[in-house]
Amino acid sequence: MDYETIAAFARTYGLVYLTILFIAVLAYALWPRNKKKFDHAARIPLRED
Repeated sequence: MDYETIAAFARTYGLVYLTILFIAVLAYALWPRNKKKFDHAARIPLRED
């Protein structure tokens, strides 16, 4: 295995990995079950303790 082979492998599978990670984070953020949790977290700075 030379440098070019390793670099091509890293480019290809790195892109696949980051794309899957992006889709997973996006799905987590937009999942309806998490709405209440995120709405609560969004109001934290506006609370007066």
